[in-house]
Amino acid sequence: MTPRPVGRNSRPRRRTRRRYAGAGGLLAAATVLAISGIPSLATAGHTPSEHELSESQRLADRRSLVVGDRAYAMGDETGLYPATGWHTRGEMGGIWTPPLKLLDGIWFGVDGAWLGKDVAAAKYTSGHGYQRISYPSDVSVERTDFVPDGVRATVVGLTLKSSKAKTVKLDVDAHSELMPSYPWGGTTPNAGQTNLPDSGSYAGGTLRFRDQGTPPVPNAAAHDYNAIVGSNLKPTGHALGANHRGPQDPAVICPADGTAPAHCDDSAFGKGTGGRLTYNVDLKPGRTTTVWFAVAGSDQGQAAAQREYQRAIGNPAKLLQAKKKIRAAINDLSAVDLPGDRLLQQSVEWSKQNLADSVQEARNLQIRDVNEGKSYPAPSGTVEVARWFGAGFPDYPWLFATDGEYTSYAAVAAGQFDTVKAHLRALRDVSDLLNDRSGKVAHEVTPTGDVYFGSNTSAGNTDETVKFPSIVALLWRWTGDDRFRDEMYDFSVRNLKYVYRELDQDGDGWLEGLANVERSGMGSEKLDSTVYLARGLRDLADLAGSRHDRATQRWATAKATDLERRFETQWWVSQAFGYADSVDDVADPANDNTPIFQRHWTGVTPMEAELVRPGQPTAPLASAEHAKIALDQREKACYTGEFGLFHTGTGPTSDAAGNPGASCDSVVSAVKSERSIFSLNTSIMAVAEGNFGRLGRNQQQVYTTGNARIQLDPRVWETPGGMPEIAPSPDSPANIDRPFTDRSMAMQVWGTYGVLWPVVHQQLGVDPDLGHGKVSVVPQVPGGQQKVAGSNIRLGRGAVNVSASVAGKEYRTDVSSKGLHAAVTVGAVLPTGSKVRAVTLDGRAAQYELVTTARGIEVRVAARGSHSTLRVTLS
Repeated sequence: MTPRPVGRNSRPRRRTRRRYAGAGGLLAAATVLAISGIPSLATAGHTPSEHELSESQRLADRRSLVVGDRAYAMGDETGLYPATGWHTRGEMGGIWTPPLKLLDGIWFGVDGAWLGKDVAAAKYTSGHGYQRISYPSDVSVERTDFVPDGVRATVVGLTLKSSKAKTVKLDVDAHSELMPSYPWGGTTPNAGQTNLPDSGSYAGGTLRFRDQGTPPVPNAAAHDYNAIVGSNLKPTGHALGANHRGPQDPAVICPADGTAPAHCDDSAFGKGTGGRLTYNVDLKPGRTTTVWFAVAGSDQGQAAAQREYQRAIGNPAKLLQAKKKIRAAINDLSAVDLPGDRLLQQSVEWSKQNLADSVQEARNLQIRDVNEGKSYPAPSGTVEVARWFGAGFPDYPWLFATDGEYTSYAAVAAGQFDTVKAHLRALRDVSDLLNDRSGKVAHEVTPTGDVYFGSNTSAGNTDETVKFPSIVALLWRWTGDDRFRDEMYDFSVRNLKYVYRELDQDGDGWLEGLANVERSGMGSEKLDSTVYLARGLRDLADLAGSRHDRATQRWATAKATDLERRFETQWWVSQAFGYADSVDDVADPANDNTPIFQRHWTGVTPMEAELVRPGQPTAPLASAEHAKIALDQREKACYTGEFGLFHTGTGPTSDAAGNPGASCDSVVSAVKSERSIFSLNTSIMAVAEGNFGRLGRNQQQVYTTGNARIQLDPRVWETPGGMPEIAPSPDSPANIDRPFTDRSMAMQVWGTYGVLWPVVHQQLGVDPDLGHGKVSVVPQVPGGQQKVAGSNIRLGRGAVNVSASVAGKEYRTDVSSKGLHAAVTVGAVLPTGSKVRAVTLDGRAAQYELVTTARGIEVRVAARGSHSTLRVTLS
């Protein structure tokens, strides 16, 4: 096997291929708030940004990405298509319609000069739902790429302009690679064995590519894959042949394994073919002319591909406007005004777009347990439709439990409820077919339906299974949707029954099995599984109580109470100033439940996961005393770098450079540091800080700024506006300095958890419990700032606007709502040690409650009407 790239061997989970962690729905969400009539910040004095980000340096070293829910395309930022990705080396880029790759790329030449090579790209621009590349020349060209939602096609528009009247010759090259998302390069069977040769033809002014037949491996089915390439212009000529990669001919071929060249154009697995279309385009002096092209396809035969092509090429300009309109509506949801942190405000904007850019959908998934790529049995069943948040592009754009569960918190804060629901349905449907309704949640599912890991025979998936009820509860609280709760309830109960039946063999209540981090020397019972089990039990008890299922409610409550009672004694390691990452294996009874401390990021989860307990303020599992010690420790340089939290901190034996003072504790661990900063690790830390009211410049703001910078700082980003998987780190060099076949993900939306949740839930204090008919809005203005505000924060079928400010000794909270049928509590988090002199609601003295929470002392007042202004004056 090829040595794994940094993005994998530093991955928070163990496995070779990954153990870590539609348009209609998006438009429906926007429509709800358009009807509600709540003004957005743009109409309330806030000046919106241009909603575009541009880059002009090292464009050939940066990946580009455009996404729709039925297709996506990745090349570089000059408009070329280097061989990209490592799951099937060199084949993960290009143009896709899940579960099928269509083309390695599409290239454009003007009067014999290829764009991106002979005519250099000057600027790459990322917009909300589209990208644009500028090529200045005697005939200037602007290339706009987008993927219309609901259509299995990528659309490209070339806008040409000349100072003189002239006719230009426009050449379009396309090279096919009709290949499904699974098998991969290193599996059994592999992509080379199952990929059949493509054929090419010309008909109706279009290039047509086809891969038809049955792969020569057991249990493979017959297929008919098709791709169509064409334009709204009539071509004057065409050609067919084995190459046709524009300026990337002759192609440099990446080997299937071993050392790869720094730059490749195709892979050893490729069996595609090519073609060229030629057009004459008449240009008038000083005027622009736009020519549209579409790449469409289907895994359901020629007729289906033709339908998708016609949908894409019929009126591309209208499709682009529709795309922009949907994305503008998404931008208007959870719109924030953060005058003390404009970078974070902009990150909220782009994180909402990243979530929308990650939505994927596939049909007729054939569910098959491929056992970590070791087997290829007959399918166990079919899931007709699956829709999900794609984990990461280009190597993980499919369905994951871990990624989806963390991403759900960002998505509800952004008002994108429908995709979260669809993601959970997809996980349930796949898992029940795969695992015969055992309750175990599948980990990794490709759009073909092949499940790489997560069957009943796999060792674990513990954390993902126990998190599922919490995401159901999260949706229920933010939407009040009892029907969805009821739909997911049986599976949620089976989740927790399964883990106690199968993953607690010693009966001590600490679950065995794989979790987010798998490293040498870890015990079988993991901290993060324990933490998320505690939360899952409380959430299941809440769901059960709302359904009057008293038996399940009592069972889950008793389990949770017992776990919480014993947690600190078992897991706290005082000499490490933190929690153990795992406890010892049950195979050694003499040393059973001995804490093992290795400094992994999962040590933060006791402070990150909030537990909802009846009659008590919502709070994390960690005690306040231990949380302060642990968070203070994680803020130090042995755990935190420039852009956030290391995967594994440094200790007395783990700093290879021998830097003095690098160690924060005296615990000796056989595991060396992994100073790779994953955007998820940083998110976990940002959320943990916020749960304990630690919003200062040297606290939460370090981590929200870290994720915002890797997404938005031109000195750091790879793809402007895209939240990456891993930040440039001491042990993870920047992606733009690595080969395209050896990079972590250009966009991975789990990092948006550390932006949207801290702002909407913690700073703005929006905490709905619509399942019980309640909403709490208790903001906390970050240290060193005077104001935070947000509008169109979607709750159920309604929305709220929130503004919080601090002026001297006065704390003010303004909350307005529309279409919200719930009892609303408004409040403010006060500084430690402060005393209240007066509390008014809408100008009148108000009865108030002082509640001690993990965040600090909260003033809470029952709101009246749809608009409330709370003023708290301190002594």
